[in-house]
Amino acid sequence: MDKTQLTAALEAFDQQHILRHWDELDDAGKAQLADQIQDIDLSLLSKLVADEDEKPDFAAIAKNSDPPPAVGADGTGVDWSTDDARKAGEQAIREGKLAAIVVAGGQGTRLGFDKPKGMFPVGPLSNRTLFQVFADRIAATSKRYDVTIPWYVMTSEATDAATRQYFEDNDYLGLPRDSVRIFKQGTMPAVDAESGRLLLASPDSLALSPDGHGGTVAALARSGSLDDMEKRGVQYLFYFQVDNPLIQLMDPTFIGHHLLADSELTSQVVRKRYPTERVGNVVQVGDRMQIIEYSDLPDEAAEATNDDGSLRLWAGSIAVHVFNVDFLRRASESAEALPFHRANKKVPYLDESGQMVKPDSPNAIKFEKFIFDLLPQARRGIVVEVIPADAFAPVKNAEGAENDTPSLARQAISDLHKRWLRQAGVSVADDATVEISPSFALDADQIRDSAADLGSIDGDQFLTRG
Repeated sequence: MDKTQLTAALEAFDQQHILRHWDELDDAGKAQLADQIQDIDLSLLSKLVADEDEKPDFAAIAKNSDPPPAVGADGTGVDWSTDDARKAGEQAIREGKLAAIVVAGGQGTRLGFDKPKGMFPVGPLSNRTLFQVFADRIAATSKRYDVTIPWYVMTSEATDAATRQYFEDNDYLGLPRDSVRIFKQGTMPAVDAESGRLLLASPDSLALSPDGHGGTVAALARSGSLDDMEKRGVQYLFYFQVDNPLIQLMDPTFIGHHLLADSELTSQVVRKRYPTERVGNVVQVGDRMQIIEYSDLPDEAAEATNDDGSLRLWAGSIAVHVFNVDFLRRASESAEALPFHRANKKVPYLDESGQMVKPDSPNAIKFEKFIFDLLPQARRGIVVEVIPADAFAPVKNAEGAENDTPSLARQAISDLHKRWLRQAGVSVADDATVEISPSFALDADQIRDSAADLGSIDGDQFLTRG
């Protein structure tokens, strides 16, 4: 499109102001801005700005909600055993039906880290990065089941170049290069909170931000990753976010529960510690599951209890899922599959005089999609409870915060690995820091094979194999 065509398209929605620097731009700048404008669905944006899109009545949903169908942490709640689930999951992995995807679009800003969060060092003794921790587990699982497990890494505009360079510089973290596929999620433009007008980040660029982890669905299709899965024979996708080093990545028991439930979308959950805990609440409405964010859950529903005093709506999401790939394909072909959510944010922008403004308070609205909004569309969904100490230690905040700090995550890793050793009969000093590489063991069962050789552990130790 040339300037005349762009102006006509923008004027229909009163957004032509973003061309005010057009005549000052070189050809590359004009091309970039034109491409960004053409990528926007201006009609949809207008509805979002006007707040005309349909919104759920969460109070009504909560009133009609039941606890979701669930496998308890002890394996109860279903007709099959934990052993049955593990065997089913192992068979699917062995047959090459599984792939992994990590959502890695976040930067380490809140950690005081100026690189993509996946490059943050989290190993208690090894100092291995989040990306390395995940790659180690994928490599060890691949070796255990004599299969190559593809890994899809979704970046954002802010993390893509650095992530690609990191994988290149580190020989793809020991994984076969052709088994790692890196692709970018989409973006959405930010708008001024008062006027609804698009913001410019520079004369040749809109103020854009990632379209949320719900953008995974469209990005998988757009990047050709769904086609790649089909060619590889991948039928199930293990989804996780980049900030949780305790993730039970490719856990065959979790995968097996998904298979035996004949589910299209299975989620890991933790039992909420108190009614208003800041987690998404997984509930059942009719025959479908849904998540109600903590901020949308009425106090009455949050505080409702069973006869034994336990919370009625107990299941808190930790953003770990298994998807059927054909379900993701179906969702990618529906424009209405995932709604947009609004967030008030501080967004730097160019004012009318061309000066950069860095606001002190939220001035803009960002729009993003959430992957958990797929839950109501999934047939036969189920949740699987995990114990936080075994599976959830996110790295979100800088040291000094009350929770989700690097030191707490490193301690959680060490505590888990010490429990594995003790379960295998190894004596471990209480004050020792321990880290177990997946190359040494993926779980306590694998440690038992070499427990006799370990003796006792009296000091800090990183257990690994060459």
